Amino acid sequence: MSIRYEKLTPVSLVSHPSIDEQWVKDRIKEDPAILNLGNELFVKDVERIQKGRLDLLLQESDGVGRYEVEVQLGDTDPSHIIRTIEYWDIERKRYPQYEHTAVLVAENITSRFFNVIGLFNGAIPLIAIQMSAFGWEGKLGLHFTKVLDVMPLGLVGEDEEVQEPADRAYWEKQRGNKTSMALTDELLQLINASLEGKYELGFVRSYIGLTQDGKARNFVAFKPQKSGKVRVEAHTPRDTATDSLLDDSGLNSLGYNARDRYYAISVSKDDVQGDKTRGALINLFKKCAAAYRPNGGY
Repeated sequence: MSIRYEKLTPVSLVSHPSIDEQWVKDRIKEDPAILNLGNELFVKDVERIQKGRLDLLLQESDGVGRYEVEVQLGDTDPSHIIRTIEYWDIERKRYPQYEHTAVLVAENITSRFFNVIGLFNGAIPLIAIQMSAFGWEGKLGLHFTKVLDVMPLGLVGEDEEVQEPADRAYWEKQRGNKTSMALTDELLQLINASLEGKYELGFVRSYIGLTQDGKARNFVAFKPQKSGKVRVEAHTPRDTATDSLLDDSGLNSLGYNARDRYYAISVSKDDVQGDKTRGALINLFKKCAAAYRPNGGY
């Protein structure tokens, strides 16, 4: 089978007579996956009014992640960086129940940008995406490359003292509800019935983890949802066996988070009661428990 080679011509969007930022934003609105943020996203809002106008607000389809996205043609500049961070800060203060990430999209991420953002490194979750355009046969394509990611974090439970404490009432009222909390209890029972040792729920504001003998053992984290389902984050290295296990399980897998090293799954009550899905959850929990090290890492 012969493969046809097609020469692509780089195109400067900022100099293009027919392209503007709105055109680029429309392409992202049509398909947020082109940003390669690693999660299934939908457009929550566009041109969201703040002190200015936030270009795009994206949200995870089944999760608590939100992305404040600013688009710029041409080079990054300090004012655009500050505006991106400012919009992120406003949103996280308005809606603290979500996990917010600032996203800057530009044609050229300059070296000056990295110098500026280095001042905030580790304090602000910010992703920088370089946007390239290519033309061929009268067509135009966009390619997005992540050039700066959020600083990798330790495993859940490695630094528990910095986590803001919460309780069951907080999760029932603010983040989930009684239905999803009851499902979380069932998942805990499943873990205790399958693994050696007695585990309990450990409540903080960003997730519900596991404790054993008063110590964090967060190889699995739970995030009860208002929908009555529970987002399960199963911490384990990715491998083809686990990928296949989830693909064949009938569970609603949300993919693998390479940055924080966990499989995300949206679990319903039927999943806990069904033989096949229940068995897959048990196998996954056992794998996570075997891989977990109290001092972090795998």
